[in-house]
Amino acid sequence: MDQILSLAATNLLSPIILSFALGVAAALARSDLNIPEAVAKGMSIYLLFAIGFKGGVSVADHGIDATLALSLIAGLILSAVLPLIAFALLQVMSGLSRLDAAAVAAHYGSISIVTFVAGTSVLESSGIASEGYMVAVAAAMEAPAILSALWLISRGGDARRMDKDLIREIMLNGSIVLLVGSFAIGWITGAEGLAKIEAFIVSPFQGVLCLFLLDMGLVAGRGLRGGSGVLKPGVLAFGVVMPLVGAALGLGTGLLLGLSTGGVALFMVLSASASYIAVPAAMRVALPEANPSIYLTLSLGVTFPFNLTLGLPIYVAVASALT
Repeated sequence: MDQILSLAATNLLSPIILSFALGVAAALARSDLNIPEAVAKGMSIYLLFAIGFKGGVSVADHGIDATLALSLIAGLILSAVLPLIAFALLQVMSGLSRLDAAAVAAHYGSISIVTFVAGTSVLESSGIASEGYMVAVAAAMEAPAILSALWLISRGGDARRMDKDLIREIMLNGSIVLLVGSFAIGWITGAEGLAKIEAFIVSPFQGVLCLFLLDMGLVAGRGLRGGSGVLKPGVLAFGVVMPLVGAALGLGTGLLLGLSTGGVALFMVLSASASYIAVPAAMRVALPEANPSIYLTLSLGVTFPFNLTLGLPIYVAVASALT
C-alpha cells in the first residue's frame, strides 16, 4: 500500500497529470482556453509515430520469439472477451439499452493509446524496463472489440452487416495504420535509424505529451459538463469498476506469459483502458443509433482520468509486487 501511495503521489504531481488537470479545470470553469484542432491532430500523429518507432527499434534489438507471438494472441483474445464482461456488468449496474450497452462495451475491449503512452512514461520515470513489442499488442487490441459488440447486438435479434465502410473504418483507422507503420519502420531501421532521428522523437516527447494531455483535459472537462444528464450513478460506477476488472485480467495474462515487470504493467494498462478514438469512429458507422454522449463521456471523462491519476500507479505497484 505504501508503494502504491508513493507512486500515486509522484504520478499526481508529474507534469503530464497536472497538464491534464489544468485542461479539465479550464473546461469546467468555462474558460476560452482552446487547442486548435489541427495542432491537436499534429501532436497525436507525433506521439503515435514516436511510440511506434521506439517499439519497433526495441523489437529489432530483442528479436522475435514465442513470447512475442503469444502476447499478440493473448491481446487479441482479451480484446474480444473484455466487451462481453463489460456488457454483462452494464446489464447489472446500469439501465442502458442493449444498443448503448454494446456500444459502451466495445470501448472497454479496445484500448486508449494515450493511456498506454502515459503508462510507458510512468515506467520510464520509475526506471522500469518493458518489452518494446507491447506496442504491437496495443495495435492488435484495437479492432476485435468492435466485432464483439456487433455480435452482442446480433444476439439481441438486431443483425448488423460487416459492410465495406465498417471494414475500412476498423482496418484502416488512422491511428492503427500510423502505429503499425511506424513500428515497422523502427523494426526495419533498428538502433541506427533511431540514432538519426533521436533528437526529434525522444527529447521532445514529454513536452508534446503534456500539451496533448492538456487538450485531452479540455475535451474530458467539456464532456463531463455536457454529459451529466445521461450518466446515472450505476454507469459512472462502471467507468471505475471495469478498468479494475480489465487490469486484473491483464495482470493474470502478463504473469502467465512470463513478462517483465514493465510488460505486466503495460498489459494491465491496455486491458484497463477504454478507446475514445478508434472505436467511436467505428461506432458512428456500425451503431449510429447508439448515444455518443454516453460512450464518449464515460470512456474519456471517467475512465481516462481514473486511469491517468490513480490507475497507473496501482497497476505499476501491483506488477512490481508480483513479478
